Amino acid sequence: MSETQVKAAHPKGLWVLFGTEMWERFNFYGMRALLTLFLVNSLLMKEEDASLIYGGFLGLCYLTPMLGGFIADRFFGNRNCILIGGGMMAIGQMLLFASASVFPSNLNLATTIMYSALGIIVFGNGFFKPNISSMVGSLYPAQEKSKLDTAFTIFYMGINLGAFLGQFICPILGDVKDHGGVRDIYAFKWGFLAASIAMLLGTLVFYFLKNKYVVTPEGRPLGGLPSKNTASDFEVGESQNAVFTPKSLVVAVISFIGLYFAFHFSVDGTNVVKTIIYPIIYASGITLAGLILSDSSLTKVERDRIIVIYIVSFFIIFFWAAFEQAGSSLTFIADNQTDRTFMFGWQMPASMVQIFNGLFVVIFAVPFSMLWDRLRSKGKEPISPVKQAVGLALIAMSYFIIAYNVKDLGNNGLLAIKWLILLYLIQTCAELCLSPIGLSLVGKLSPKRFSSLLYGVFFLSNASGYALAGTLGSILPSTGDKFNKAKELGIDLQAILDKKIIPTADQLKLLATNQISDHNPIFAGFEIHNLFEFFMVFVILTGLAAVILFSLTPFLKKMMHGIR
Repeated sequence: MSETQVKAAHPKGLWVLFGTEMWERFNFYGMRALLTLFLVNSLLMKEEDASLIYGGFLGLCYLTPMLGGFIADRFFGNRNCILIGGGMMAIGQMLLFASASVFPSNLNLATTIMYSALGIIVFGNGFFKPNISSMVGSLYPAQEKSKLDTAFTIFYMGINLGAFLGQFICPILGDVKDHGGVRDIYAFKWGFLAASIAMLLGTLVFYFLKNKYVVTPEGRPLGGLPSKNTASDFEVGESQNAVFTPKSLVVAVISFIGLYFAFHFSVDGTNVVKTIIYPIIYASGITLAGLILSDSSLTKVERDRIIVIYIVSFFIIFFWAAFEQAGSSLTFIADNQTDRTFMFGWQMPASMVQIFNGLFVVIFAVPFSMLWDRLRSKGKEPISPVKQAVGLALIAMSYFIIAYNVKDLGNNGLLAIKWLILLYLIQTCAELCLSPIGLSLVGKLSPKRFSSLLYGVFFLSNASGYALAGTLGSILPSTGDKFNKAKELGIDLQAILDKKIIPTADQLKLLATNQISDHNPIFAGFEIHNLFEFFMVFVILTGLAAVILFSLTPFLKKMMHGIR
């Protein structure tokens, strides 16, 4: 093999991290595919509450990387945090298995175990997520940083290969219906058990291969204890330690408290997730971003580049708010108002419809990587913010297509599964333009001393997007199954929603017992009457975000100071 070929090859450590992340994503996405259906069908929650819990859980999963990144940078190092996080997530999945095993006999205990499980998974993910991403960036010395877009696209293929496997195997085991279409509410536990086993496999892959392959070109282990970092790990002239004054720390604490109460009192209702967890997520992101900029050792170039990360992260919020409907509103629509007949008359489980995203990423990740390489070789590769603006525009287009196709469904029409498949295809292309590129951008622009912490900030934008996704998912209007069930109960649900009749106390009790809302949801002062209006919310949010981000790209290019 020639010297040029050797230099062009990616480090073997990338494939170790690829495999570790693949099994971790199997665990996470497999569980995610089942979670809202488990909450609604086994723990008897309303879809609105399940969507809020789903959004809060995902949001916290991407809030805790801030803590995990800080602990890694200051105390334990990337390697140890990955092992801690993997072990915690495996335990959390086993607790979900326990929750799904005891719920028929003790609903309150099952619910308590479920919340405990989600809490452990949240903190496990916080240790795991920023540190494995940071290690991918650390595999490449300064002279090879141009390969990071390709490296993160390959890494992202591992993420989605794991997601594909998890979203196939866990629903096969856990989302089971008989020939009459009746769901086996006792089967969810097997899907959670499979997720736990996958996480154990991922942790073992990393444990046994890290010392041999996850190393620098000179053979030194990457991601060890921070005290063992050497000057060669940093760029020339770069400060090796952050410098925060006591005043900046006090201001950060006061800012967090103020922002928390501002968000808290801006939300209507008494739901704990919406009024407490979501404000914590939003306030944490803004506070941490401000704290990092208060570091007195930052140079102007470093500060400008960090601001670019922040601006891009803000627009990513709207992407994930739309994209993460997959596990809540889109799953409920797939379950209740979609013809899921796929091949040879087989009815695909509703929780499995999400699988197309992971499948399409596995198919298209390498072609997208080759596209960026080809454009780069011709000097025509767009800068990262342009790619991300294209991603936002694509996701807006996907929701416009699905909105058009649900417009005339009515209460009893079924959406053809091909439209959901098309939606996931377009959203996959959007994701490949945005998410791995964002990970790469953070790796390129971050000062070494803030590497893991800035990944934590980046994931906080994901957290905020997931929190917004939960809020948006909770405004899903009644689907066809609700109207049909109300009709069986002798209730004209459409007349009640249109305020043509006032329901009696007995009718309200029947509706509540059957998890049917007696009113249309409200968003930003507008009443959402049907699925068309629901999907148009995402078209407007992501479409505007795409236009604004694209218009900012000349300014962002200057702020990146030569990094593309």
